Amino acid sequence: MSEAQLIGSAIAGIGLLLYLIIKIKLHAFVALLIGSIVIGVGAGMPFDGVLDSITKGIGNTLATIAVVVGLGAMFGRMLEVSGGAKVLADSLIYRFGEKNAQWSLMGIGFIIAIPVFFDVAFIILISLIYGLTNSTKKPIISYALPLLAGLAVTHAFIPPTPGPIAVAGILGADLGWVMLFGIIIGLPSAIIAGPIYAKYISHRVPGNVPSYMHISTQEDNKHHNRKLPKTSHIIILIVIPLALIIANTIAGIVIEDDNSVKRMLLFIGNPMVALLITTILCFWILGVKSGYKTQEIQDIATKALEPAGIIILVTCAGGVLKQILIDSGLGNIFAKYLISSNLPPLLLAFTTAMIIRISQGSATVAMLTSSGLIASILGDLNYSEQMLALLVISIAAGATCFSHVNDSGFWLVNRYLGLSVPDTLKTWSVTTGLIGVVSILLILIISNFI
Repeated sequence: MSEAQLIGSAIAGIGLLLYLIIKIKLHAFVALLIGSIVIGVGAGMPFDGVLDSITKGIGNTLATIAVVVGLGAMFGRMLEVSGGAKVLADSLIYRFGEKNAQWSLMGIGFIIAIPVFFDVAFIILISLIYGLTNSTKKPIISYALPLLAGLAVTHAFIPPTPGPIAVAGILGADLGWVMLFGIIIGLPSAIIAGPIYAKYISHRVPGNVPSYMHISTQEDNKHHNRKLPKTSHIIILIVIPLALIIANTIAGIVIEDDNSVKRMLLFIGNPMVALLITTILCFWILGVKSGYKTQEIQDIATKALEPAGIIILVTCAGGVLKQILIDSGLGNIFAKYLISSNLPPLLLAFTTAMIIRISQGSATVAMLTSSGLIASILGDLNYSEQMLALLVISIAAGATCFSHVNDSGFWLVNRYLGLSVPDTLKTWSVTTGLIGVVSILLILIISNFI
């Protein structure tokens, strides 16, 4: 099959996907599977190859998010039912003021995503967004976008997250310079894409906590008269998984191999184990210690898994689309054409990563693929440490740019915020696009001074 036919099949498949979701109102899970199959078959993949990609896409996504989403849903529901989310939201508003809550959320996201994966941090903190939305009656986007912008920037730009570490290793860049430029470039990008853009778009995309994330009125009344938890207890419960995951990251860097302490920290700091520990503590502190019966806690946990199932299935379907696009080789085709262009290295790195990201959905794949391609054309060129670090950030910016329907993260945000596909494109997709565009502009400006 020619490259033109391959590109055409991808465009047709994604177009069909958007038509099914937006016009036909077909459930996203089904539409994603149909779109993925159309792309795979249209790209000339054998039928068994398409099925293998579907299996692989679901399996890889499940391995990444299933347990985390399930435990996170239980944790979040317990926070909501016990009043913990409202207590924390009220405390945040009291400490920083309602006007500054967006900025504090961006800062929280920016810091937390340094040691914690994007999706894990988002799941841990989503109950805070729900609490603020319910307390202030403002659109959920006004609080969600600043948090998401902070998380997205740090996840892609600042070591020790895996993406920039891997790219820096491939290009031979110094991690210190990568971290410095990541902060200098990432922070303004997060500000523009987060609080500033949220202020603009929140009036145009009204929305509250999705109905499937609400506890019922009957359930709410049942727990209304219980004593509210202490703010300090809520903060401790949120900090515990973050601290364990941070310990995991630090242990992997500073402690020697074949060390029992390192093995223990790597185990309990795994996101699944960290959230399991936190969820058990949540059941004890917010449940048993607050007077909830064992059956009541079990009912709360079971209820939490209903929306979690929807989120997992839709996100897995997004993983299928991503895998089909990867296995069809579409991203590499675009990258090959870009490599033959005469773009300056920084723009070439950004554009290559952006095209691969848009074509197949995974930011990590885009970062790793584009860094290998860029490294191959750099050859023996003697770039300074500062320029190599800027190349790393350029790749990260391109790989962050414009998350859309082929990205499992798009559907994670879509489900947790209860947005339509067009509204998710207007908010989350534009936010990631702004991060990429603002970042590359700052990179080009900085490059003139080094």
